[in-house]
Formats: sequence, structure tokens, C-alpha cells
Amino acid sequence: MLQLLTDPLLSLVFPQQCSLCPSIVDRTEDGIVCSACWSTAKTFTGLETICVKCGAFLSSSEPLFDVFCHACSDHFYETARAVAPYEGAFAKTILHLKNRPVLPARVADLVAWHFREHFIDETTLIVPVPLSRQRMRERGFNQAEVIAKALAARTSLPTDGLSLIRRSHTAMHRAGMDTKARQMSVKNAFEIKRPRRVAGHSILLVDDVLTSGATASACAKALKQKGADRVNVLTLARAG
Repeated sequence: MLQLLTDPLLSLVFPQQCSLCPSIVDRTEDGIVCSACWSTAKTFTGLETICVKCGAFLSSSEPLFDVFCHACSDHFYETARAVAPYEGAFAKTILHLKNRPVLPARVADLVAWHFREHFIDETTLIVPVPLSRQRMRERGFNQAEVIAKALAARTSLPTDGLSLIRRSHTAMHRAGMDTKARQMSVKNAFEIKRPRRVAGHSILLVDDVLTSGATASACAKALKQKGADRVNVLTLARAG
């Protein structure tokens, strides 16, 4: 009830225009996108055809059997899933998340829903994809850890943002980079500082966007080399 009373008042005192249209955002849980734009945002429902391993979108028709894209055959994680394609409301929200460590409740709830649909029975630990020290100094926070903590709050699962580290700074992946270039840019970029904290766990690796899967695969490789039983991946969006 308090939220219903407060949100209209906030929209009057601190009006914020939707990042996608001229409307005013009138609910704090929607972040920087109005409820009308959120209502048209596409999410993955399980009725589209995606690669059963990496979650790459293949067709809008419902699958009749498991389909593999084969581009992810050598990736070290078991399964990767995303809440939505990287477009529209989700793209705007992710770009905003890289500058301000706030995940809208609407999006956090969707992350939790997808977690329960895909990974609830095989997860014992949530691990965010780490930033390099340089990127952490520049940004001041890790957006993947913001997502991980929001999910942990909705599932009561533990998080570990310290054991998996990025030991070398790598340039941000550009849109035009091919898969091989992305793989080489993160080769041996990750290590485990506290092996006992990850050994024996079924880990959910969390990040904002998955594109080629090279970063997630490199993280999964490092985790498994130090004893993790399984590594699955959940991201806010799937690009490419």
C-alpha cells in the first residue's frame, strides 16, 4: 500500500522521463523504463527455439526437440540462460546498471523467476563474473554482483564475490569482435583465490549480458579446475 501511495507522489516531485518514450516513469520498481514500455518488452518464455546449452536464440517457433547451435560445444559451463534478448527496456536498464548499482525490482523478480525455472534444483552457490581491478576502480562496483545479491535476497542462497577473480585487465569486447577474438581476450584471465569455497559446489555464474559465451566459459573453466561440480550461467540478457 505504501508503494502505491508513494510512487505517484515521487513522479510528481521527481519526474523522470522513460528512456524509451516520452512518458513519465511512475513506479520505482520499473527503474528508468515506464510500465507501458515494460509491457511490450520481450522475454524468453521457453516457447522459442534456443540452443539447449548456451541459450542462443534460433527461432521464434516452439521447439519439437533439443537443438544445439554447436558454436558453444567447447564451452566449459553446463547450461546458459538469459532473461531476455539484449534490446529495448532490458538494454537500457543494463546500460544504466553499469553506471549506477541499482537493479529495478521488476528485473530482479524476473531473474528470480528464470532461476526457479532452470536452476533451482542444482544450485548451491551464486558467483558473479568479476571485474578487473582497473575496471572496478573506474566503476566503483561490479554490476554482476548487484544482480547476484538481488537474486540471493530472493532465494536465500549464498553468494561469493571474492573467490573468482579476474587477474588481468582485458579490453571491453567490441560488437564486431568474432568468437575467436573474444576467446583469446579472456584466455587465462580468471583464477580462484579461495579454492575451498568453490570446491564441491554447483555454481550459478551471474552476469549482465552473454554474447559469445567466451567470458562465462573461461570463468567456468577456472571454477571447475578448482573443484566446482557444475557451473551454469544466468544473465539478464542475451546479445548476438
